[in-house]
Amino acid sequence: MGSSCSRRSELNESELSDYTKVTFFTRGEVLHAFRRWKSLDPERIEANKRARLSLATIISCLDELSVNPLAKRMCQVFSSSEKGCGLNFEDFLDMMSVFSENAPKSLKIEYAFHIYDFNNDNLIDREDMGQLIDFLCGENAVLLDEELQLSRRDRNDIVDTILAEVDLDEDSSLNFAEFKIVMNTVPDFLNSFSIRL
Repeated sequence: MGSSCSRRSELNESELSDYTKVTFFTRGEVLHAFRRWKSLDPERIEANKRARLSLATIISCLDELSVNPLAKRMCQVFSSSEKGCGLNFEDFLDMMSVFSENAPKSLKIEYAFHIYDFNNDNLIDREDMGQLIDFLCGENAVLLDEELQLSRRDRNDIVDTILAEVDLDEDSSLNFAEFKIVMNTVPDFLNSFSIRL
């Protein structure tokens, strides 16, 4: 009886084959990803390997995400749930694949664009930039001490400076083509947009 339960919660050969075709992972890496997934809520996933876990559970249980100020947004972008309220294993595997060292830079840039496009309008506009700055060093900053947090005026000055430098069509926002040009000049982008499985 115990072995049938454990078989239900493991990946079968067909699933492994499918997952290696649609990710940048080997068979062994997919199995490792599943073990990490299962470790987030062992009882729930043992009962149903297709369970959807809350963003809070995923973020709090993965060190790589728990220290990232954009972790919730990252998970929302990869969620197949209409409301972006949780991840199932396939969502988790997609996220880990895109953040893997094997994913091409072009795909990482595409997902970075979606993560930074907080209002989902296919542009990174002043509102998105302001929200990103707030996450990094504003009122709710995770990265800076209180003395170093930015005022609203400082935030607007930073957004103005960014737009003056990289907004090629001067429409007060970055489209994907402009964003791609910028990200291709960031020397540490690939390292900062990676999570080791």
